[in-house]
Amino acid sequence: MRLCVTGPGTSFPIKFMCRSERAVAKNGRTRLASAIFVVLLAYVAWAQQKSDSAQERVLDQLDRAAANFRSAQADFVWDQYQKVVDETDTQSGKVYYRRLGKETEMAADITEPDRKYVLMTDDKIQVYQPRIDQVTVYNPGKNREAVEGFMALGFGGGGHDMLKSFNVSYLGKEMLNGTETDKLDLVPKAQNVRNNISHIVLWIDPARGVSIQQQLFQPSGDYRLAKYTNIQVNQRISDNVFRLKTTGKTKFIEPQG
Repeated sequence: MRLCVTGPGTSFPIKFMCRSERAVAKNGRTRLASAIFVVLLAYVAWAQQKSDSAQERVLDQLDRAAANFRSAQADFVWDQYQKVVDETDTQSGKVYYRRLGKETEMAADITEPDRKYVLMTDDKIQVYQPRIDQVTVYNPGKNREAVEGFMALGFGGGGHDMLKSFNVSYLGKEMLNGTETDKLDLVPKAQNVRNNISHIVLWIDPARGVSIQQQLFQPSGDYRLAKYTNIQVNQRISDNVFRLKTTGKTKFIEPQG
C-alpha cells in the first residue's frame, strides 16, 4: 500500500516520504553498506596477503643467508635506555660471529666507554674487564638454546627458525642509513621470555640477509638499540678473536643463581 502525505500550511508544500519510498531508500543504504563492507574485507585480505608474501620473502632470504653463513663481523653501537631514570648508556666496539658445526660463537670487543670483552663459547658466557683483571663467567644452562637464538638474530640465524620461538609480523620497508630494509617484529611465544622481553624489531638488509639494526623492548619500558655498520660476511676471522687476553693474575668469578 502506498501512503504519501503533503505537508499543509506553506507556499512550498513539504512532501513527506511515503512508506514505499522509505523502504527503497533503506534498502539502498543497506546495499551500499554491504558493498563497502565487502570492499573493506577484500582490501584487508589483500593487504594481509601482501604482508604475508613480503614476510615469507624476507624469511626465505634469511634462510638462504643462514645456509651459507660461516662468519660475520661488524662495528656496533649499543644504546641501553632506562625509563625510570630516563637515561641512555652507550657502548661501542666490534662484534664477531662464527659458526662451528651446529653452534655459533660470538665475541664482542667493547672499546667505549670502558674496555670489556664478551665471549660466548663452550656453553658459557664470559665477560672480561681488563681494568680490574676479572672474568665473570655465566652458565646459560638449559637456556643456552634461547641465548644462542637471540644472539644469532639477523647474523646467521635462519628465517623460518625464528617461527619456532617467535610470532613474527612484517612491518614494511624503511630506509636506514641509505639502505632499504625490511622490518620484522618478533614477539616471544614463551611467557617466561615475555616477562623479560616484550618484543624485538629487526631491520633486515635483504641484499645480504643480515640485520643492520635491532631494538629489544622490555615490559618495564627499557629498551636496547643495536646499530651495526661496516658489516663483513664470511670473511676469515682469526682464532685469537675468540680467546680472552687474560693475565696470570686474572680472577674468575661465577655468580650463583
